[in-house]
Amino acid sequence: MSIVFEQLQRERIIAILRNVPENQADALVEALARAGVVFVEATLNSAGALAMISRWRECYGDRMRIGAGTVIDLNRAREAVAAGAQYLISPNLDEAVIDYAREQAVDVYPGAMTPSEIVRAWNAGATAVKVFPMASLGLAYLQEIRAPLDHIPMISTGGVRLDNIQQFLAAGVTAVGLGGSIANLALVREGRFDEIERNAAALVQAAKSAAGVVNS
Repeated sequence: MSIVFEQLQRERIIAILRNVPENQADALVEALARAGVVFVEATLNSAGALAMISRWRECYGDRMRIGAGTVIDLNRAREAVAAGAQYLISPNLDEAVIDYAREQAVDVYPGAMTPSEIVRAWNAGATAVKVFPMASLGLAYLQEIRAPLDHIPMISTGGVRLDNIQQFLAAGVTAVGLGGSIANLALVREGRFDEIERNAAALVQAAKSAAGVVNS
């Protein structure tokens, strides 16, 4: 097990940054860092994503874990690793991406929906499997598939908010991926980074409460 994945098991939150305006992306990541967020993913279908990954790796070192999202094929996987991504996340399952990540000693979290896809991703060598889209599938679906597949580390992405994050974590996932609930684009565009920080801090605290590691 990698150091990065061991840390994800403790932190339990990945902030998904998609289509963040390039001139506000650094301020957003700084707000998330102040809130205690460690794992941040820049999706590769966002303008300037590769440059963001490189910049944030240099700026934050091991204080944050910077990954690439929407890594849908081998070419994008290569670009992401070259930029410094510490983990690769996909909405789909591509064994070539998994193989490359393993060769490069980089964590890889491919997307899957059905039990067959989840098992296939795990058998192919995924570090963990991203169950997606949970906003459509729902918590009950997650609970059902966890019952027979509880040996497979899963990351639940889609539909996770402050009011239900503990339910998703209680269902047995390793971590949750958070998009608009942690990086609301309307707040970003308005420069309301203090509000973003407060919201993110509440999510971090809720995740730690679910993990049973709240500091007394």
